[in-house]
Amino acid sequence: LHVDDDRGLAEATAAYLEQHDERFEVDTATSASDGIDRLAQTEYDCVVSDYDMPRQNGIEFLQAVRDDHPDLPFILYTGKGSEAVASEAISSGVTDYLQKATGTGQYELLANRISNAVGQHRAKRRAELSHQAMDTANEGLSLVRADGTFSYVNPAFAGLFEYDPGELVGEHWMVLYHNEEAERLE
Repeated sequence: LHVDDDRGLAEATAAYLEQHDERFEVDTATSASDGIDRLAQTEYDCVVSDYDMPRQNGIEFLQAVRDDHPDLPFILYTGKGSEAVASEAISSGVTDYLQKATGTGQYELLANRISNAVGQHRAKRRAELSHQAMDTANEGLSLVRADGTFSYVNPAFAGLFEYDPGELVGEHWMVLYHNEEAERLE
């Protein structure tokens, strides 16, 4: 979803992004309120928003988006940027900040930023779903780092040894076994 009060610029940006990468499908909105309405009706992978818009600026829009979509990638793409705006955007939870420039190079950079933000969001979501699945598994599961310490322990695994999962994370796996058994397992 691209939100910009300049309809022509929004449409040009959408056209370039869709031509640049066939995976992109861009909807445009010309106000923050229109953007909120679209987010209520449609699921989007990312929001790109201008900063300087009437009635509600890009950061106010970001804050409204975060109310219902706390993890949705949000890129502030503005022509009226400054260090103060960038700082406020970052402290408000923007995923990325990009200042508009002239030429088609800006669109390629925007496309890359969108791809990276969506890719990171999806990877994080997959990891969360994997941990949720492991947390609820009846079988004991653990993840061990190369140095032999636990990076993850599910409740079933910790329960086998009468520990809480948090007590084992960061500990070496050998802490759970007697010397002879640890040698055999190693």
